[in-house]
Amino acid sequence: MDIREQVREHYAARISNKESCCGGEAANTDKVGTVEVPDYGCGQPVQFAGISQGMTVLDLGSGAGLDVFRAAGLVGPEGKAIGVDMTPEMLERAAAAGEALGLANVEFRRGYIESLPVESGSVDRVISNCVINLSPEKEKVFAEAFRVLKPGGELVVADILRVGARKKAESVDGWCACVDGAESAEEYQRLIRNAGFTEVNVEPPNPGVGEGQTYSAIIRAVKAGG
Repeated sequence: MDIREQVREHYAARISNKESCCGGEAANTDKVGTVEVPDYGCGQPVQFAGISQGMTVLDLGSGAGLDVFRAAGLVGPEGKAIGVDMTPEMLERAAAAGEALGLANVEFRRGYIESLPVESGSVDRVISNCVINLSPEKEKVFAEAFRVLKPGGELVVADILRVGARKKAESVDGWCACVDGAESAEEYQRLIRNAGFTEVNVEPPNPGVGEGQTYSAIIRAVKAGG
């Protein structure tokens, strides 16, 4: 079983048991309208993405749908918010919440963030919240994000980064807990630039975050040409 399948099983168990991403404690939730939605993120990329009416927004690894719903409120009825996730249990929970909220501008698709079921050049913003670190093929994730964005579109993600180079993964649990798959800011920037993005900006760690430690950051980049 590869890392990706192990991650899928891990998060299927988390949503089924209403646990946090690391298990044990109950998952955090946020209220959208009258619906409580599990929150597995490490930041709020929607807040920094400059989303406006009429845009199409794509969330990579959309989980229970929280950031898709947040984006849907900003794009309005003329826009669209799409979530892609590989875990059926997450998609079921997201679809149920979307139906309860009566959101006509929301769509959830099953797929891998390394091979997105999304048309090329069709998206204004690609967002993601604490998911890309879970992928063992991050270069493919950024290449796919670049492909689906329109010229002038932006990538805005919250993710877990590491001070210093990533060491060999110590355990599946460590990878699934967003620790062992976290890259350094320098490596993250390199991968994004190699995909073709420009204006790459990675939020630095807070003072006191030492060598080998992880931290959450907002990362932004642009697909030139708009």
